[in-house]
Amino acid sequence: MAQQMTGAKMVIQALLDQGVDTVFGYPGGAVLPIYDEIFKEKKIRHILVRHEQGATHAAEGYARSTGKPGVVLVTSGPGATNAVTGMTDALLDSVPLVVLTGQVPTFMIGSDAFQEADTVGITRPCTKHNWLVKDTNELSDILHQAFHIATNGRPGPVLIDIPKDVQFASGDYTKKDDARLHHYAPAKVGDEAAITALVELMETAQKPVFYTGGGVINSGVEACETLRALVRETNFPITSTLMGLGSYPASGEHWIGMLGMHGTYEANLTMHDCDLMINIGARFDDRITGVIDKFSPNSEKVHIDIDPSSINKVIHVDVPILGDVGTVLEQAITIWRARGSRTNATAVKTWWDQINKWRAVKCLSYEQSDKIIKPQYALERLEALTKDHPNRFITTEVGQHQMWAAQYLGFEDPKRWMTSGGLGTMGYGLPASVGVQVAHPDGLVINVAGEASWLMNMQEMGTCTQYNLPTKQFILNNERLGMVRQWQELLHGERYSQSWSEALPDFVKLAEAFGGKGIQVSDPADLDEAIMEMITYDGPVIFDCLVEKHENCLPMIPSGKAHNQMILSSSSTKDAIDADGAVMV
Repeated sequence: MAQQMTGAKMVIQALLDQGVDTVFGYPGGAVLPIYDEIFKEKKIRHILVRHEQGATHAAEGYARSTGKPGVVLVTSGPGATNAVTGMTDALLDSVPLVVLTGQVPTFMIGSDAFQEADTVGITRPCTKHNWLVKDTNELSDILHQAFHIATNGRPGPVLIDIPKDVQFASGDYTKKDDARLHHYAPAKVGDEAAITALVELMETAQKPVFYTGGGVINSGVEACETLRALVRETNFPITSTLMGLGSYPASGEHWIGMLGMHGTYEANLTMHDCDLMINIGARFDDRITGVIDKFSPNSEKVHIDIDPSSINKVIHVDVPILGDVGTVLEQAITIWRARGSRTNATAVKTWWDQINKWRAVKCLSYEQSDKIIKPQYALERLEALTKDHPNRFITTEVGQHQMWAAQYLGFEDPKRWMTSGGLGTMGYGLPASVGVQVAHPDGLVINVAGEASWLMNMQEMGTCTQYNLPTKQFILNNERLGMVRQWQELLHGERYSQSWSEALPDFVKLAEAFGGKGIQVSDPADLDEAIMEMITYDGPVIFDCLVEKHENCLPMIPSGKAHNQMILSSSSTKDAIDADGAVMV
């Protein structure tokens, strides 16, 4: 016999049935019945954020560091609209979120009631799916569907808009195992003929490269292990997007660095010159491809992805393979081994000889200073002093510091790197670090930030203090909107229009005002000691690292250029100036 309960109780029961232990949210009138049930339920921890955007980013950090869906609970109207940025961020970066929003009572919808908004209409473009529930009897089934859709196929955010009268009313509760889920069943197993075609290309390729993305990590730890085995056994080079860092270890001998606009010289030239490009779980983002008609111009192209809409959307490929990355990689390595584990070993060795010449350019070199902290040096020291921590997690804001973090920090494992990729959301990193720290209370959680980006959601330091979350806010403070200023210098005739603030706070005093610890450092000689002080402090820290104001993040592929037309620093080996078109600054 079906169990009768209120809609508000159904929400909590469904969360329990789905294994949810944490909700990030902010109460308001339209969700008070649900908050009343949360008050009674001790198995679910609620994290009270300071802004609804913070709730969504915190849920993203939680989801990306655990592999479980993040859950958000906010009220109607501005509560829902404030969450839009985080949902859009999660949609572009394939992060599973279940967002629950309150709504005015059903009989008031359309009357411009207090805190009413067309939440379903507003969020339709920024969610994987959404619902407006008008019947309490349908609520529990929709709740279970929401978790299923958010976590299967290409992960993403879903939203359920729940009117207040639906929360008060009683109805039949549908158990998780009885929910209607069969209508959404994405294909996981790849087409064997297509995978065999991939293997045949692998056997004959002279200049192959694996190009990996966040889809590998989303597929799970087993997918990453299969990828590593395939790389090891084929001896093929591997590169990654920003979102795929950690799927293959940065210390691995086949790793050639990150690809794209601020990728390494060797990764970008490898991509440009390859004759077989195997895309595994990446979506051909424009920051990766550069000019489309010049992207990997002489290669056979293979794309493995669980999202059919991503295949042939941007780059036409020769061998499309639809399926779960982990499953397809298992199929591929099985077929490849059964056929004798063959590659064109002699040609691949010659290919490595060329790649190693590109590596010798040392594209990440920079001019050191003993008078001022270079941002690259700050991250090199952060890496050296934290890399051996058994449970280190890195989040970032968005800008130069984000790219430097990707370049100079090494990730050996998946789910240790949380950053905003597709949407490039300033203000992401601090709340994301909240979510990561909640999920990993014993972890060393460091948010690499720029002062401008960090200020966008600085209020979440209050969340850190309230819940004793010892996050470390590592701010590279150049008193500039660094990436904007860089583009203005290189691409807009040095017209620095509105690219810095003339009224920054004292970050040490700000930390103290929030109940945390503030540390400021400006001398390179003091940097190590200050970082160690940050790491060992048992509480939240704002680390104000005063760095060179006008340092550029290089290498860089300028807008409208191909992978072999990078801007390199003057510290890179002069051999970089070659027929491929790289330039020095």
